[in-house]
Amino acid sequence: MNRIGGNTTAIIQINTGTTKDATGSRVKTWETVDTLTGFIDLQAGDSRYTSYNAKIQESTHIFVADYKELDGRIKAENSRILIDGATYDVKVIDDPMNLHKQLEIYLAYTGGQ
Repeated sequence: MNRIGGNTTAIIQINTGTTKDATGSRVKTWETVDTLTGFIDLQAGDSRYTSYNAKIQESTHIFVADYKELDGRIKAENSRILIDGATYDVKVIDDPMNLHKQLEIYLAYTGGQ
């Protein structure tokens, strides 16, 4: 069986609730629950100006890794991935055709911190 391998480690985190920061604002708390090794690729990208005339980039990435049974708490709705200091929201976690050969995780770039 051929392995995908990879050159990038993805840290998968789930949202475990919220806490208040020093100013009283609610901030999400995250727990690291799994890691994967694979490849990340830019699938689509767009740069546009917001209503404040600040240019931002919205991009969609895909992370491809060998199949691995993930922690059952990991769902697209409550997860994010950290790769090389960048943060991505998880949009879809796919096991193509349920063959258990690879995972394709569709991501949206949210920032570098």
